Amino acid sequence: MEWLERMNRAIDYIEANLTGEIELREAAHLACCSSYQFQRMFSFITDVTLSEYIRRRRLTLAALELQQGGSAKVIDVALKYGYESPVPFARAFHALHGITPAMARQEGIALKAYPRLSFLITIKGAEAMNYRIETKESFEVFNNTS
Repeated sequence: MEWLERMNRAIDYIEANLTGEIELREAAHLACCSSYQFQRMFSFITDVTLSEYIRRRRLTLAALELQQGGSAKVIDVALKYGYESPVPFARAFHALHGITPAMARQEGIALKAYPRLSFLITIKGAEAMNYRIETKESFEVFNNTS
């Protein structure tokens, strides 16, 4: 179960740095593996690439910030979450949420949220399963007539 703790430490690091620079090498170090292995393992377990996870999380937090009605300008939010200008931010925002960043300020507007990941194991199979064995007449599954 140590690997769960290590993966969660890597997620903690990523989440703590969503508004700054995320060093892949540091995240991998916290997970006790190489950068290459960390990215492969992350994608395999979550079915999403690490970079896509980071992008979704940043855009989720940006949407929340815009929706909370603060006085932050779109360009300030874009810069805060790693975009160099409002144009690529608006493009990415629209691709994820289906609306522009300015529209996110409207009351009651629906947005998508990608919550923080955490790794845990769920053990299933402890419940009893009712079954019965029945005998059937013989039948053919495959008939090769050639």
